[in-house]
Amino acid sequence: MDGDYNRRYLLAGLVFVTVAVVIVAQIVRLQVGPVAVALRKQGDSYNQQLHTFYPARGEIYDRWGHLLAGNETVYEVGIDLRTKGKSPETIAYVLSKVLIPGHPEYDSQAYYNDVFTIVSSEPTTTTVYSVLADFVTQKEVDEIRQWSQQYDALYRNRREKDRPTLTGLAFRPHYQRTYPEKELGSNMIGFVSREGVGYFGVEAAYNPVLSGEPKSIWMPVDPNDVGEMPDIPDGASLILTIDRDIQAMVEQTLDDALTETGAVGGAILVTDPRSGEILAMATTPRMDLNQYWEASRLFPARTPFNRAVSTDYEPGSVFKVLTMAAALDAGAVKPETTFYDTGSIEIGGYWIHNWNYGAWGEQTMQGCLQHSLNVCLTWVAMQLGNEKFYDYMHKFGIGHRTGVDLAEEVPGRLKIPGDEDWYEVELGTNSFGQGVAVTPIQMVTAVGAVANGGKMMQPHILRAYVDRGAQYVMPTNVLGTPITEKTARTLSEILAASLEEEASSALIPGYRVAGKTGTASISTPNGYDPNWTNASFVGWGPVDDPKFLVYIWLELPSTAEWGSVVAAPVFSKVFERLVVLTNLPPDDVRMQVVNGQ
Repeated sequence: MDGDYNRRYLLAGLVFVTVAVVIVAQIVRLQVGPVAVALRKQGDSYNQQLHTFYPARGEIYDRWGHLLAGNETVYEVGIDLRTKGKSPETIAYVLSKVLIPGHPEYDSQAYYNDVFTIVSSEPTTTTVYSVLADFVTQKEVDEIRQWSQQYDALYRNRREKDRPTLTGLAFRPHYQRTYPEKELGSNMIGFVSREGVGYFGVEAAYNPVLSGEPKSIWMPVDPNDVGEMPDIPDGASLILTIDRDIQAMVEQTLDDALTETGAVGGAILVTDPRSGEILAMATTPRMDLNQYWEASRLFPARTPFNRAVSTDYEPGSVFKVLTMAAALDAGAVKPETTFYDTGSIEIGGYWIHNWNYGAWGEQTMQGCLQHSLNVCLTWVAMQLGNEKFYDYMHKFGIGHRTGVDLAEEVPGRLKIPGDEDWYEVELGTNSFGQGVAVTPIQMVTAVGAVANGGKMMQPHILRAYVDRGAQYVMPTNVLGTPITEKTARTLSEILAASLEEEASSALIPGYRVAGKTGTASISTPNGYDPNWTNASFVGWGPVDDPKFLVYIWLELPSTAEWGSVVAAPVFSKVFERLVVLTNLPPDDVRMQVVNGQ
């Protein structure tokens, strides 16, 4: 019997030893074997989450270093659900009192209920932290902390479980876009949403450059377990070509012009024709970029954010500058060429008339421009012929995007022979800017070739950018040379003399300028309405060495319909203020310096 018991004990002992060895082997395998890696990853998935870190967005400055778009620190407010003794009532009350008054679109009681529900919940294997609010300002964070200090002072003697407390709240800092100049240059700058996406203008056109490269890494769910944050380079900062003071002046001048003329909208552009740099661009409406959510109200469907690049319209007689430039360059006419104006001309079975239906008799090419004769310019276009006329218009970029570095540029429309909706009469109407659709930036670019000795420069708003401590200056780009330098100089002289001989209200004492007025009828489903016009003026100066090219567009002015009456005086005001802001001496003083006198 003893032998049987011994064998049984020995067998039982072997079984226990075998089981123990198997258990130990399994433990070792789970800790150091291939399965261990998978199990640890599975465990980490409950304790960590993939978090994307976004670098600080690059700032935006004007050409002199004035900040136009920057960043400010705001906070995400969350709760650690594992906190012992957390007070849902206190946290919900304080947050609703501090945060909701600054956000009237939210209901205080509803927010209180939401926060109370979240804070009252218990942590789970996947959730130990919940967000209660985001984009909380530093001022609001300070107010929340003041409440905490007050509670500590008032209820210091109470039992811990009865004491109001904000324990468990966590504040995670991050950046929010801010625009210190509010409305200034808003149509060019655009804005950034809370999701960090740039919309419109520079913010959209250069979004990848400004936003930098985000990094995604696994982070502990518990904010208290977060270690060292990753080092992420900031996005590149942009230095624009615009001048903050000129931009402010131009916006105020436009607003005054709209009030004085009763126009419903418009735009003023100021560029340097030698480089294509945009010094100022004002249009309507404008908005405080810090309140970007207002964009949907201010710019409903089909209302462009920047009409200077996104709205095309029939420009009227300012387009005659391009027609005459093409004809002079091609040799179809010369400055001394004469035309006898009878007040009408037939083309394609239709009759073209002058703006006042008058007959002006014999005129040189200067007279045709000075008196803005539609009949004469139609004849000039006919001397060119279809092929040459439209070839030159394409060289001037009409019907094509300029490539300006602003979002949502449209190409306009230039119908050409062969298009189903082109008719022979349109050679005539196009010659004086009707039946062709352009944007203000297109007109500035095209006419810039006349001001700049024949070279047409690409318009641009980025002057330089700064990335990781190094500054890179953007090169200028010549889009083409549609006319010769001789043609450009000749036409500039003709247009300058035209303003002087008619004593135009566009003239500036002490400075010689060249320019052309424009008045365009506006098409409706029932044809052109004679009571609706687009009034415009394009001009540049000083004529011998142009520093500025200015384009004025006033839509539907009510005090007068003519560009010579409502737009030309605005050009004069802008140019007078430009020379003051840039300390540009009068022509006679400047020439004395040039000649060494």
